[in-house]
Parts: sequence; structure tokens; C-alpha cells
Amino acid sequence: MKTVSGKRFARLLEERGWALRRTSGSHHVYAKEGNPNRISIPIHGNRDLKRGLLRFFMGIAGIDESDL
Repeated sequence: MKTVSGKRFARLLEERGWALRRTSGSHHVYAKEGNPNRISIPIHGNRDLKRGLLRFFMGIAGIDESDL
């Protein structure tokens, strides 16, 4: 599985209609209209997200591995 940074994943979410609701420290919280879930992405420079966390976020957002 390809890994991406928190910044890159945040851009992917925004391209798919997710909006930044608030920032709490280094975590950016995204929400989408009509979806009760929230995604809190840790953005620590250009460090990649760990694979398990990335898979979890992808499942919530409905993003396929080919979209990375």
C-alpha cells in the first residue's frame, strides 16, 4: 500500500467534498455534509500517515487505494 502524508490526504479529502471544520493543535478535523463521521488528520510536517490509520480514514471517506 502506498503511504501519503497528512497534508496530501487532507487535500484528497477536500477534493472529494470534505471541509475543514476546525484545527486542534496539529490535528485538522474534517466533516462532510450528510455524513455523520468526522476525520481528525494528524499533520506533522511531511511525515507519512501510518498504514492502519490511513486505511481507517480511507474507509470512512470512501477513498480507494487507487485514488492515492
